Amino acid sequence: MATTNDHRADLARGLVSLAVFTLTHRDVPVPSHVTVTHYAKGSDEEIRAEIDRIAALLGTEISPGDAEHGHYTAAISFGPVAYQAIGILAAARARYQAQTSYEDCITLDPPVS
Repeated sequence: MATTNDHRADLARGLVSLAVFTLTHRDVPVPSHVTVTHYAKGSDEEIRAEIDRIAALLGTEISPGDAEHGHYTAAISFGPVAYQAIGILAAARARYQAQTSYEDCITLDPPVS
C-alpha cells in the first residue's frame, strides 16, 4: 500500500486494511486487543497541555493510575481497540535513563545447555 504525505489518512487506510485482512484470513492469529499510541513531546508543561487538549477532544479524563509512574495519559476504547495519548514526564524519563545507564557495562555468561 502506497503512503502519502497525509499520515492521518495513511493510518486510517492501514487500519481498515488490517481489519479487512483479519476478517478474510481467519487462519492468521490475532491479538485480543490493539492499542494505537500517540506520544506527546516537549517540556512537562507542553506535554500536560497536549494531553489535556487530547483528553478534551476524546471526551475523557486524564488517567490517574498512570501518574505514579510519571505518565500523563488519556485514552478511549472502541471495544478491543484503543487510542491512547501518553506524555512521559521529565522525572520518569530521567529515572528510566538512570536505570538503564549501566546496561552495556554488564556482560552475562552465555546460558549453559
